[in-house]
Amino acid sequence: MTDSNFVRVYTVRPHSVIEVRGRELGSQHRDAIVALFRTRAARFEMRNPEWREGADFRVPHKLIYYETATTWRALLQATGRTAHVNNLATLLRSLEELRAVSFRVYAGSFEQYEAGAKRGRLPSAGFSDTLISRILWDGVSLDSRVTVRYGEWLKDVFEAKTLVSLDADVYFKLKSDYAKALWPYIDGKPGHSWIDAPDAVALCGEDYAAVTTRRRLKLREELRQAFDDLVTAGGLASWVCETIGQGRGKTYRYRYVHAKPRQAELELLTSPVEE
Repeated sequence: MTDSNFVRVYTVRPHSVIEVRGRELGSQHRDAIVALFRTRAARFEMRNPEWREGADFRVPHKLIYYETATTWRALLQATGRTAHVNNLATLLRSLEELRAVSFRVYAGSFEQYEAGAKRGRLPSAGFSDTLISRILWDGVSLDSRVTVRYGEWLKDVFEAKTLVSLDADVYFKLKSDYAKALWPYIDGKPGHSWIDAPDAVALCGEDYAAVTTRRRLKLREELRQAFDDLVTAGGLASWVCETIGQGRGKTYRYRYVHAKPRQAELELLTSPVEE
C-alpha cells in the first residue's frame, strides 16, 4: 500500500505494539535498513544554537545525533543489488519512503493497547518518530559519498546501546520475504528457541486469528518454506513444528535450533565528533 493515508498496527504479543503511518513498508525498505546498519554509525555533538546562558532547563546545551557515511556502491552491495548507477534512484526512493513513514510505539502492555483502542483513546505512554531524518549525497557516481542521519528515536537507541546487530550475511542469503521478516526477531532473541504461529504471522504483517481457514493453511505453508530457507541460509541448524491444543483452539509452535552464536552488540564510536 503506497497511499500516504496508510495506517497499520503491528503487534507481537506481549512484546510490542507499533503503529506505522505513511505507507506500507516492504522487503526493499527492510533491505535498506539492514544495509544502513551494516555500516558503522558515528556520534556527533554540536552546540545548540538556541541555548543561552540561563536558558530553560529543557533547552539542551548540546545536540547529539548519529550518522552513517558510506557510498552508493557500498549501500548497493550491502543490499545484494548490482553496483550500477541505474540502481541509485531506486535505492534513494527506498530511503526517502523510509524517512516519510512515522512509527508510533506504545510503551504499555498489549492489554492496555486493546482497552485504549476500544475506547478510541491513547492506550499508554509512548513516542512517535521517523527512522531517518536526513539523506545527503554529493554525487551520482557509484563512489560518491552518501550520508544518512538517523531520527531522534534511533539516536536514543544508539545512546542506550540497546540495539543488537543482525547477522546480515544470513539475512541477504534469504529468498523468502517471510524468512526476512522472521530473521531479525530470531537473531535478536538468541535465548528463545520457539515462536507460535500467531506471533510469526504478526511479524509478517497479518492477524492469524482474523484470516480464513484457507489463508491460515497458506500462511503455514509460507512459514514452513521460510524456516527451510533459514536453515539453507545458515541461520538455523534445524526446526520442527508442534501442534498445540485441540479443536478450534488448536495452534502451532515452531521450535528451532540456532546455527550460530549470539551476535555482538552493535559497535558504536564512543568518542564524540565535535562540530
